[in-house]
Amino acid sequence: MSRTATVVGAGLAGSLAAIFLARRGYAVTLLEKRPDMRLEPVPAGRSINLALANRGMRALAAVGLEQTVGQLLVTMRGRMVHERDGETVLQPYGQRPWEVIYSISRPRLNAVLLDEAEAAGVDLRFRHPCTRVNLDAEALWFRDESAGGDLVLPLERCVAADGAGSVLREALMERPGYRCTVDWLEHSYKELCIPADADGGYRLDPNALHIWPRGGFMLIALPNLDGSFTVTLFLPNTGDPGFDTLDSPGRVRDFFESSFPDAAALIPDLGEAFFDNPTGALGTVRSAPWHLGDRLCLLGDAAHAVVPFHGQGMNAAFEDCLALDACLEETDGDWVAAFEQFFTRRKPNADAIADMAIENYTEMRASVIDPRFLLRKQLAFEMERRQPERFVPRYAMVMFRDDIGYAEARSRGDVQLGIMEAAMEGKTTMDEIDLDAVEREVIETLPPIHQIPAGE
Repeated sequence: MSRTATVVGAGLAGSLAAIFLARRGYAVTLLEKRPDMRLEPVPAGRSINLALANRGMRALAAVGLEQTVGQLLVTMRGRMVHERDGETVLQPYGQRPWEVIYSISRPRLNAVLLDEAEAAGVDLRFRHPCTRVNLDAEALWFRDESAGGDLVLPLERCVAADGAGSVLREALMERPGYRCTVDWLEHSYKELCIPADADGGYRLDPNALHIWPRGGFMLIALPNLDGSFTVTLFLPNTGDPGFDTLDSPGRVRDFFESSFPDAAALIPDLGEAFFDNPTGALGTVRSAPWHLGDRLCLLGDAAHAVVPFHGQGMNAAFEDCLALDACLEETDGDWVAAFEQFFTRRKPNADAIADMAIENYTEMRASVIDPRFLLRKQLAFEMERRQPERFVPRYAMVMFRDDIGYAEARSRGDVQLGIMEAAMEGKTTMDEIDLDAVEREVIETLPPIHQIPAGE
């Protein structure tokens, strides 16, 4: 059998998938519709600073990139909640020193992955949009925009990592028995920037994800290595406030000064800067199945794009790459079996993180300032201290425990939530809760986590 493979899409997931395949001994062709982002600037306004967590780090470590990527990280230990009056409160993500997440530049990370793919012998071809997919003829057509002309490749052992708007997914979903839904959020996003101060230092605490929760909308800011922060506004598409009503620099300034006065003071030329970057849409892609024989398999956003509110889109895609590599190992290179096993293993987890990402939006923009949410977090931390092998807060399972699949994290999280809600009924402080009774309920209801088969 030919030892060739094709990866479509040289973003984060496609680049990492190509590295795994090249290290498995395949001659990999990696095609990307955009220019080489290492040579040309990436368009501003569509990055949504990335949060790298344990799942993503595990996949990067598997290809030896943990130390290289580690130099690009800014540690975030919790959410820094900004009240309207300017008061700030840090809500730690976890209880242990290693329970942190990391802010990282998407272009810098992508460049590291492309360099590693090139070093592994991957044939990188930029400005090669996929223009036609013929599943019956088992062929892919690409337009070579640099040299002119078309490139035709056989459709075999192809990994489609061409993003939420995947051309290959569209072709696959035209076949009987395949399905896809795209659920658009009624909110969109806009990126801005808080620059470093005159000395190149941070104007906000750099070791936190800053959040301005305002009920129906929110602002967040993630630190960059150069002392700046990437700021993202999440807002309804219509309404007051809504993107449709922020139609002039004056209205933008008024809105920010009333809703986020401390942030507004740190963003230069706010009214004008708001219109420099595009407004980005937010949606969830669900599809099934993701594969066709040994010809094609969807991966990452092409298979299961999620909204960014749990910081897991990239981490889930990297976990996909690790899982596909494991499936190829377990099936001894049988691509049909590997693609089938990959889909069976990853689909429940993809659906679970899609749901949890949407739920986390409500938590971020509203619940983090709700006294009941804060009491529940206190109770969760206390149960984790008492029963660390049985009770782990759902956020921690998602972000810090790569030995627990997303689906298991969600199901255990639902059980834990039920226990806590019952214990908190009519209570407003920890002193009013019978902690021993809650612990007994945890022991009776939740099996130890080490008894759970590790999720991929």
